[in-house]
Amino acid sequence: MIGKYVQQPSGFKAFIPEPFPGKEPFACSPRMVKKDAQASRLLGKLDGITLLLPDVDFFILMYLHKDAAASSQIEGTKATMIDALEAEVKIESGAPTDVDDILHYIKALNYGMKRLKELPLSLRFIREIHEKLMDSARATHFSDPGNFRKSQNWIAGKSPSDAEFVPPPVDAMQSALHDFENFLHAKDSIPSLIKAAIIHAQFETIHPFLDGNGRTGRMLVTFYLCIEALLEKPILYLSSFFKKYKKIYYQRLTDYREENVEKWVEFFLDGIIETAESAIETVKEITLLREQDIKKISQMNKTSSESAMNILPKLFAQPIVTANTIQEWAGFRTRTGAQKLIDRLVEAGILEIKDETIKYGRIYVYKKYLTIFEKSLV
Repeated sequence: MIGKYVQQPSGFKAFIPEPFPGKEPFACSPRMVKKDAQASRLLGKLDGITLLLPDVDFFILMYLHKDAAASSQIEGTKATMIDALEAEVKIESGAPTDVDDILHYIKALNYGMKRLKELPLSLRFIREIHEKLMDSARATHFSDPGNFRKSQNWIAGKSPSDAEFVPPPVDAMQSALHDFENFLHAKDSIPSLIKAAIIHAQFETIHPFLDGNGRTGRMLVTFYLCIEALLEKPILYLSSFFKKYKKIYYQRLTDYREENVEKWVEFFLDGIIETAESAIETVKEITLLREQDIKKISQMNKTSSESAMNILPKLFAQPIVTANTIQEWAGFRTRTGAQKLIDRLVEAGILEIKDETIKYGRIYVYKKYLTIFEKSLV
């Protein structure tokens, strides 16, 4: 039993988790076991196929941006992955002010990946991640970065009385968090992907922060998969899947609280399967695009070809650039040389001008590459 609604002195009902996990061992149905095996096989395939990439780190970097955008958009952020990429290279693009939500998510995820080398997945770790996510971010006047809440929160509605879901009160939350941390560290027989699903759903049920619970909980999935060594590098992120099926995502989390754990776990495993398949196709498309662009570059004159080959790998990590960027990368003494190279890349169909009406300070985009990542964000 996951928990039950209990009437509170103030009149509303809050969800109180039962001791977690329960005394009965978690039972995996044959269907769940089959999906888990399929998801694990695809993760292994994804891990292997990324070896085809000349530099897997740029792939991770772009996927991180994609996940940060999707996870933040689930919570209502309007800014996009493109807005975040432009903001990082200090390009004035008129992006929504909430682009900071995405940048803080990236900062928190990067911090967490490094911190995992020093600190186990724990309540302390989770508080540190939340602090990075919410510190100086939008709406921090009520988020209390890095601290578990000291008052009641609720999901949707104007008050706990008309809310869609009311997480446990503070005293019950503390007890639930203690159980949750023990579950994180427990050496049990639950398959790792299924345990990752339960970790996420239980964290969202406890909802220990005033704000940022969804984003923190989705990051936990990535961190857990990494410490379980299911992937050699963090190349799988689920936020795009959760965003794509947002209504079902929330319904399955509700199902989890209502004892339909299997529905939630199967949905989560479907997310692993779909996301891994999509990532495998992305690797194939990137590999093909790279081969095509190298062929185009080889047809340029010797000087342009050498310079273009030097900057192509950098475009995979930073696909939005200016003439100053290219000048710095290629080591040109003047912007004239950089602009000539840009013109060659535009003529070859590798770079595109973002806005042709602008004559000075133009922005150039590695559009075909960005499209590969953007199309799965819809």
